[in-house]
Amino acid sequence: MIAWVVRGLLVASGAVAEWFVAPDAANFEIVQMALALILLALVVFALAFWPRAWTAWLNRGGKAE
Repeated sequence: MIAWVVRGLLVASGAVAEWFVAPDAANFEIVQMALALILLALVVFALAFWPRAWTAWLNRGGKAE
């Protein structure tokens, strides 16, 4: 299960890293890992600060009270 998360992060960060660095460059893996860590930090930040109002709204199926 954790391998799927890591693989998804690396695929996403690899796609973004290709915009800035050639895939055959010597530092491509370093840039890819840095972007993966930034993406992971953004996901953790979003989950940590997810507003309770959004959760309540999503649990109601988007319907107003």
